[in-house]
Amino acid sequence: MNGTFDFLGDLSKVNPFVDQYADVTSYTDTGSYILNALLSGSIYKGLPGNKVTALAGESATGKTFFLMGIVRQFLTDNPTGGVIFFESESAITSAMFDERGIDSRRVTMLPVSTVEEFRTQAMVILKRVEETPESDRHPLLFCLDSLGQLSTSKEVSDVTSGSDKRDMTRAPMIKGAFRVLTIALGKLGIPMIVTNHTYDSIGSMYPTKELAGGSGLKYSADSIVFLSKRKEKDGTDVIGNVIHCRNYKSRLTKENKMVDVILRYDTGLDRYYGLIDLAVEHKIFNKVSTRIELPDGTKKFAKEILKDPERYFTKDILDKIDEACQKEFLYGSAMKENEDVGEG
Repeated sequence: MNGTFDFLGDLSKVNPFVDQYADVTSYTDTGSYILNALLSGSIYKGLPGNKVTALAGESATGKTFFLMGIVRQFLTDNPTGGVIFFESESAITSAMFDERGIDSRRVTMLPVSTVEEFRTQAMVILKRVEETPESDRHPLLFCLDSLGQLSTSKEVSDVTSGSDKRDMTRAPMIKGAFRVLTIALGKLGIPMIVTNHTYDSIGSMYPTKELAGGSGLKYSADSIVFLSKRKEKDGTDVIGNVIHCRNYKSRLTKENKMVDVILRYDTGLDRYYGLIDLAVEHKIFNKVSTRIELPDGTKKFAKEILKDPERYFTKDILDKIDEACQKEFLYGSAMKENEDVGEG
């Protein structure tokens, strides 16, 4: 610490975790370059490695399938890592993970039905991680699918007793749960992804979407991405979904930015989808009639490029796209910070 506040000394001696969970020191690759950029401002980063990220959308928008695509990438990137998967919808089986190329033996499924149950189980696991020597820890990803389906002990008790009173404890309980979880996850450098339902807000001048469960997740999440989808076809065969991702809230990048990603049924998130449009927009590629002109002057159809992306998206081109993403998604000061780090 320099300058005016030198008299305070090294605050990390007062709180040894001051630097560990306040800053984002690592990122989790989502498996999609363009989604990484939406969340972090760089195609090479992704989800904040010690924060809460929320994926929200209406029913049947592919939130669970989308989450499983990120889980698959996390386990690929971390061969010794594991996933703690809190499941409240009774909709996922081990076979579903295996069918999507995810080793279900590395995913610990924990059924939860109430906010209290989720909070307690999560904190018990985090306590065990904290008590484990750092040298013996393995990378972990926490997932909750979904927050909107969690009830409370009071609601369960009321239903059992035949009471039809509205449960007023749920929203404060969710807020309290994330208040303690956010700090604990930050200290241990564990990312968490939460799926949640959205609903149409009534009474506003313009139609808006709101998160289910009150403001707890809205305050605690570093990023909230709203999802919607359409089917992707190859001829007449549906091969996956195009997911529209809008940055509803972000502490790292510009809000209300939107990108499209493809989630394929067989391979998960497509790493290169969306980069061609961005490269054209920032003059890295040129659009010539129905084809794309590459920096060496050759012209290819977009489908040709996406069939063999590693051939056309060279390291040099990816670096230029990354620079473009910083301009597109980062605020000015953050962009300058990244440039300074690169120069250093």
